[in-house]
Amino acid sequence: MKVAIIGATGAVGREMILDLEDSKIKNIELHLFASQRSAGERLSFRGKAYEVKAFSLEQIKGFDACLMSAGGAFSRQNAKALAELGVTVIDNSSAWRMVEGVPLVVPEVNSDVLKGLAKGSIIANPNCSTIQMVVALKPLLDAFGIEQIQVSTYQSVSGTGQKGIKELSTQVEASFKFQEPQAQVYAQPIAFNVLPGIDVMDAQGHCFEEEKMIRETRKIFGMPQLSVLATTVRVPVYHCHSESVSVKLGKPISRKEAIKVLSDFPGLTMHLEDSHSEFPTPRGVAGDRSVHIARVRTPIDMEVSQWLQMWIVADNLKKGAATNAVQILEAISYH
Repeated sequence: MKVAIIGATGAVGREMILDLEDSKIKNIELHLFASQRSAGERLSFRGKAYEVKAFSLEQIKGFDACLMSAGGAFSRQNAKALAELGVTVIDNSSAWRMVEGVPLVVPEVNSDVLKGLAKGSIIANPNCSTIQMVVALKPLLDAFGIEQIQVSTYQSVSGTGQKGIKELSTQVEASFKFQEPQAQVYAQPIAFNVLPGIDVMDAQGHCFEEEKMIRETRKIFGMPQLSVLATTVRVPVYHCHSESVSVKLGKPISRKEAIKVLSDFPGLTMHLEDSHSEFPTPRGVAGDRSVHIARVRTPIDMEVSQWLQMWIVADNLKKGAATNAVQILEAISYH
């Protein structure tokens, strides 16, 4: 299988290489592409060094697929042209997610939309915070139905890429030197702070990250009228997004019933012990490819309820981006 990674030197691109190393697809002819600035850099894949080349459409002619993580503007400019060359594009940006006819895919949740997909298609990788939430909610949807979702996120700076990681590091260092941290990537300092909104704001007070979570969840579940209330927050953590989710189910259930359904679902790691030392956190989950769930509970004083609360943590560069893209590639290669 002839595969290109476009944006190979970025935070997500590097994780794509690592996930491809462990992929079920054993026979991969890999080619790495990035901007002219990163051309010439060498990266390792399955014990061999590969030179990163400057991207051009002509060089990717005849490829089977490409994993693209080079930003929305780049994708809007190049994805369709690549698809017209017969290359299946798996795009990590937000450019194609809500375009009609473009599959928005989380393999554990809706891989059926890939059946019969023609070579030379564009497939969208959902937003990182959406991916982990829908994986956690899918078994509940199938077993009990869902009427409403309420979510608050605690999202790491790596969601902004290398520049977000650098900003936090620089500001932490400045703070320890008793210097005023300078905000460049974010509107306010992120070090030792919490920023209650991610991306641009609309006229109604919603930020774009919240809109993405709401609209993408509806599309992935095939429920265009589903009620989703989202608050997305940036926190001073390097890797992994955490979420507090409350979901109204289609019928009353017990905590035990919910845990049973969640424990049997692929891609989920359940933490059953109600212990502060055992709860999943960004420090413990970083580098892991699954979605971690803990603190599953019904409302206080209610043994049975339509409402269920839970805590979800996943590595946004892994399952939230690179791992999900590689899983999509595996899914289309086996159809």
